[in-house]
Amino acid sequence: MANVKPFKGIRPPKEFIEEVASRPYDVLNSDEARREADGNPKSLYHIIKPEIDFEPGTDEHDPKVYDKAVENFKAFRNNGWLVQDDREHYYIYAQTMDGRTQYGIVIAADVRDYVNGVIKKHELTRRDKEDDRMKHVKINNANIEPVFFAFPDNDVLEEVIKTVTAGEPEYDFVAPDGFGHHFWVVDNDDLAATITREFEKMPHLYIADGHHRSAAAARVGLEKAESDANHSGDEEYNYFLAVAFPASHLRIIDYNRVVRDLNGLTPAEFLSALEKDFVVEEKGSEIYRPAALHNFSLYLDGRWYSLTPREGRYNDNDPIGVLDVTISSDLILRDILGITDLRSDKRIDFVGGIRGLGELQARVDSGEMAMALALYPVSMKQLMDIADTGNIMPPKTTWFEPKLRSGLVIHELL
Repeated sequence: MANVKPFKGIRPPKEFIEEVASRPYDVLNSDEARREADGNPKSLYHIIKPEIDFEPGTDEHDPKVYDKAVENFKAFRNNGWLVQDDREHYYIYAQTMDGRTQYGIVIAADVRDYVNGVIKKHELTRRDKEDDRMKHVKINNANIEPVFFAFPDNDVLEEVIKTVTAGEPEYDFVAPDGFGHHFWVVDNDDLAATITREFEKMPHLYIADGHHRSAAAARVGLEKAESDANHSGDEEYNYFLAVAFPASHLRIIDYNRVVRDLNGLTPAEFLSALEKDFVVEEKGSEIYRPAALHNFSLYLDGRWYSLTPREGRYNDNDPIGVLDVTISSDLILRDILGITDLRSDKRIDFVGGIRGLGELQARVDSGEMAMALALYPVSMKQLMDIADTGNIMPPKTTWFEPKLRSGLVIHELL
């Protein structure tokens, strides 16, 4: 059963929230963060991407960069840009995109639940990325950025969310990307007790986004427990920062592929090779979006095509084999184009659906890429089924939008 708790959040005073809040550390590079933080000493990028305070080109993994994160975190607190609440709270965090709002509960999740599989994952992690976030958490003694969780829909928690969000939000702003962010403090002890109790009934929580942050937080918590002679299990380092959303609130958007060459084939030969496993229909020069599960759109040589796998080309009873990302990876990328490792092959790149299918067309028309492949989005049910069966999704399968804004609240491990 899931063990969660409220915590004494460290967060900006209301008047500073828009200056402090930032995009997550892993959705932009150092130069982009430097530009976004330009002229804004309160930007959280000075803590989560502190290399921006050094000369361009500085290695973000240099020890002096991690030390700068600590220095900046301390300065933010000394300057009153981040202030710790005087008692433990849960918080409600809502995001609005395209007129649609999703509501999450900000919790301190249990490291031991991650270790024992109560918190389920669906992606592999890279050790170097884990190491980076582990150092950042450990040296700051805090989870600066949250993990993005999903949980099975719960009517009682929906009522809690409705009750809390009927009041005035603590923060309410639209970020530069156009997405709305809304944040409430749960001040009612009875509602807080209900949140704890309802999560205790859940057999599992699911990582939607933030697998490296989860793994890093767990490693720090376990290390601290092992080195603490007086460890009791109640210490704050046993917990890490997460925002948990009801599964039905979330929408996974498409995660598409562009490929630099056709593996020696002409466009006509490539289309002919596809016909072995797919029904191929030309759709013309107007953008064609996949119509349903197991339908793909291909952009090649100035034309869009619909691709539908022929009968028997995939296994509906296999939670991995039934995924469109698996079908396309096996039958197109591997069998025709010779791309076998999506993580390392330089011939392929990935484009989040938030950029639109026009981005795929532009990258092919520019000559940078030879073809583009658009996929129908994975469903939350597919994600949870894969996690429940202990399977791992292929690389670059899910793209959640909007991303959690960092800096709304921080969890200290003291």
